[in-house]
Amino acid sequence: METAATALTFRDATEVDVDALVALIESAYRGDDSRAGWTTEADILEGQRTDPEGVLEVIKSPDSRLLTVERDGRIVACCQLKHEGENAYFGMFAVSPRLQGAGLGKVIIAEAERQARESWGVREMQMTVISVRDDLIAWYERRGYRRTGRMTPFPYGDERFGVPQRDDLQFELLVKELAQP
Repeated sequence: METAATALTFRDATEVDVDALVALIESAYRGDDSRAGWTTEADILEGQRTDPEGVLEVIKSPDSRLLTVERDGRIVACCQLKHEGENAYFGMFAVSPRLQGAGLGKVIIAEAERQARESWGVREMQMTVISVRDDLIAWYERRGYRRTGRMTPFPYGDERFGVPQRDDLQFELLVKELAQP
């Protein structure tokens, strides 16, 4: 019986992966392809979600990793882990839209938390989520994350983050204490 974790390979991204990772991230969040999954931002943001320079910056940063997830030799998901003292930041999370809803995200976030805890000894995972993304925030809450009410402004006018389709976007900080082994 195949499960969400069946035959997944986790590894750090390399420069060779940049184009495939940009395509994956874009497909999970923007445009018509993203509508096949439930994580789409297509109704609130147009334009790009990331670009090759942004992905390469994460790959090359000494405090950051871009965890890449493969199944059958194909990149199917990724997430950024960034070491920030006693905390880790979780971002750039993308699962192929056609594979969403089958439990893959749960497996990946659990592995990301495990790796951040074991690699860096961090006590807390943090992330920012667009505050109007109620379904996504609820999904993270079911994984043990809690809303903090701490908001940061959306970078209106910086098209590297997309073209907003509404004027009430902001990021909320979500946090989760990581159990020590």
